[in-house]
Amino acid sequence: MCQINTVTAKTQYGFVKVVVPPNIDDALTSSDVIVREGDNVTLRCKAKGSPEPSIRWKRDDGLKIVLNKSMEVTELDGESLELERISRLHMGAYLCIATNGVPPSVSKRIKVSVDFSPMVWIPHQLVGIPMYFNITLECFIEANPTSLNYWTRENDQMITDSQKYKTETIPGNPSYKATMRLHITNVQRSDYGSYKCVAKNPRGEMDGTIKLYMSSPPTTLPPPTTTTLATTTTTYSNELDMHINGIEPTNSVIVIDKLGIKYQSNLNEIGKSEQKLMGDTPKGYDWSKDKQSSATSLTSLLVWHSKAASRHGLSPWPHHHHHLYGSCGGMTLLLMLRFMWSHMET
Repeated sequence: MCQINTVTAKTQYGFVKVVVPPNIDDALTSSDVIVREGDNVTLRCKAKGSPEPSIRWKRDDGLKIVLNKSMEVTELDGESLELERISRLHMGAYLCIATNGVPPSVSKRIKVSVDFSPMVWIPHQLVGIPMYFNITLECFIEANPTSLNYWTRENDQMITDSQKYKTETIPGNPSYKATMRLHITNVQRSDYGSYKCVAKNPRGEMDGTIKLYMSSPPTTLPPPTTTTLATTTTTYSNELDMHINGIEPTNSVIVIDKLGIKYQSNLNEIGKSEQKLMGDTPKGYDWSKDKQSSATSLTSLLVWHSKAASRHGLSPWPHHHHHLYGSCGGMTLLLMLRFMWSHMET
C-alpha cells in the first residue's frame, strides 16, 4: 500500500503475483514399472508450480502411444496415462512433461518394461547341404527379460564352440529381439540330423527344430564357347559369275517352282514398264514407248545371255538338268521373258 499524507490522505494499493516454474513431485509420480504381458497399467505424474502446471505425455522414441487396440495417439494430456492389455509393443520410455508458461518446462522419463516368455521363429526348418560344405543355421528370438540361448542335437546335448561348431547371439532392435546362429564347418555325414535352438527366461522356455539333410552338390554350367567364323570376300565380275557360284544378286525376285527349286530373276534389266504396277506413272504417259523400250531391253538381254554363256563355255539353253547354269540360268531367263512380255501386253 502507498499512502500520501495530505489534508485528505490518498492511498494506492498494488498487488504482486509470484510465479513459480513447474516442478515434478517424485513422491506422487510413477517410477519405472515392470508388468506382465496382457495386464493393464496406469502411469501418474504430479507437478507443482504457479500457475498450476499442465501435464502432457509422449513416447521418448517418437512412436505413437497405443492406448488400446483401436486408439493410438502421438500425445496425451492429463495427469494419468492408462494402457490396456499391455503388450511388447508398449515397451519403452514415456515422458511426463509439465508446463505452466514459466520457463523452464520439466519432464520425467518413466520406463515401461513388459515381461513375456520366449518366442522362437525359424525361417527355414529344412536345410539341405552337400558334404564338405559349410552351413549356418538361424533362429529368431523374442523374449523379455533377455533369454539364455543355446543349441542342442537330437540327444539334447548342448553344442559348445569348437573347430566344428561356432554359436553366436546377435541383439536386435527393439531390445527384446535377437538372432541365434549356429555355424557348422566342413559338414560330414554324422552332422546330418536335427538341431534345436533353445531360449529360456524366468517367464518360460521355447525351442525350435531345424532338420539338416544331405543334398546334391551344385552343378556348374560350362562357360559359353565362342566360335569365330572366317569371312572370305570374293569379287564377281558380273551377274553370271554370281549365278555360277551360287551367290544371290541384289534387287532380285525369288521364285520357287512346284518341285521346291528356288530360282532368282534379276530386275536390273527391267525397264520403265514396272512403274505401271507401282502407280508412279503420271497421267497421259505414253505406254507405247515403254513397249518399244521393253522390246529393246529384251533383245539386249538375249544377246547378253548368249555372250555370257559362251564366254564361260556354257550353253545358253537348258540341255541337261544336272548342268548348273543350264538348269538355273535357263529357267531364270524364261521367267524374265514371261515377266517382261506380260508387261508389254498391258
